[in-house]
Amino acid sequence: MSTSAMSFKTNQSPWWLILIGGVLNIIVGVLLLTSPVKTVFVLVLALGYYWLFTGILGLVAMFLDTTAWGWKLFSSLLSIAAGIIILRYPLINVLIIPVILILFLGIQSLVVGIIGLILALRGGGWGAAIFSGLSIVFGLILIFNYTSPTLILSLVWAAAIFAVVGGISQSIMAFQQRPA
Repeated sequence: MSTSAMSFKTNQSPWWLILIGGVLNIIVGVLLLTSPVKTVFVLVLALGYYWLFTGILGLVAMFLDTTAWGWKLFSSLLSIAAGIIILRYPLINVLIIPVILILFLGIQSLVVGIIGLILALRGGGWGAAIFSGLSIVFGLILIFNYTSPTLILSLVWAAAIFAVVGGISQSIMAFQQRPA
């Protein structure tokens, strides 16, 4: 019996759900471009509520499935604590979360660049070495300037542009998946 990869049925989201996600991405992107401070504030509050409710649901799920309960308890309590901290001090977290994100991206870029440079020196070629070097330089720039207001605003604008472009792409994909 022979089966091809094309014969497997996949569970796709309904086209209209993809369209709703695309429209929401476009709205968030436009709001980030037109009113970045207010929009980031609302998104940080949403993140706080998300972490709080996810933590509570994680605790409930821990009692239903007791495998690896220690990790589930730890992650649930951490999620609840993060949600409470964000909701208790939203103004401070509006400033802290983008800074932490920039620092995380800088560290990630540095690590990826170092690993890529090691692989390039082991035979990956000059192209890999050049891109790895650029990744290291980019990571160092982010790490040494992670509190720069210009860099934070640039991150917000980049997220806005990605949200708008991604939302347009999602909307187009939704209409392509819509049954005739």
